[in-house]
Amino acid sequence: MNQGVPLQRPGAWLMTRPAGWPLWRLLHPRELTSAVLLSLAVGLGLSLLVTWLWAAPLWTATLVVLLALLPVGIRKWRQDLRAHGETVMWLSVLLTVQGVHTVEHLAQWVQYHVLLWPSREANGLLSPANAEWVHFTWNWLVLLVVVTLLVGGMRNPWVWLLLAVAFAHAVEHSYTFIRYQLILGELRGLGVVDVSAQGLPGILGRDGLLARSEWARGTFLCSLPGLTTATRLDLHFWWNALEIGLLAVGGHVFLRRLPTFSAPAEAPAAPSKPRAEERRPS
Repeated sequence: MNQGVPLQRPGAWLMTRPAGWPLWRLLHPRELTSAVLLSLAVGLGLSLLVTWLWAAPLWTATLVVLLALLPVGIRKWRQDLRAHGETVMWLSVLLTVQGVHTVEHLAQWVQYHVLLWPSREANGLLSPANAEWVHFTWNWLVLLVVVTLLVGGMRNPWVWLLLAVAFAHAVEHSYTFIRYQLILGELRGLGVVDVSAQGLPGILGRDGLLARSEWARGTFLCSLPGLTTATRLDLHFWWNALEIGLLAVGGHVFLRRLPTFSAPAEAPAAPSKPRAEERRPS
């Protein structure tokens, strides 16, 4: 009765490393799975406690969950460093944090387009992070990590394209951050100190520099979907989607060339049954 097919324990697929999925191999916590689930449960429990008992805002609950998961995340990245080296570790870090960042942008998109919240209220799950200085710092750090990956040997066309996109994204936020500081200065000069200038348009999108430029009007640039018409929320959703997509494809191509990620991984087999002649009594 199918004695030649090895049996697996229920749920054993969670611990296997499929040959065609190197990103799954890299990001899977393996022996830290229990610690991840426990940290997540503790974080969710504490977040419910602070929101129900102290009426804390949603971003507080999100922060509690992220802080609960941070220690086990650091342990995972240290394991990646010991097992695969610095470049693969930084790839693991960037995939994780950009994945969380993608969830934040997706939450903003749902709040705006599905729940029909006003754009000023569609701030995602971690609203204090939706600030110009955070966007500015975050995107330059992402660009720095992408450069580190390239220097460390992660070079393929997808990563070079990611470098260009990450640089353009960082320039976009630099322009917005400078405009933000200039407008704040003008407001302070007028004696206005209790008004924020968050959410300014950047280079691209509706009311952006390109849309307001005389030389761009009537050209093909204005006919490209969203380039001069997208809202800031939509524009940066697609900026981030493009970055995480290029990072995933570039990381997949890079990891498949490494021996530790290209070899097939076998699932642990159950002990084989003794043959009939071995079960005969002596």
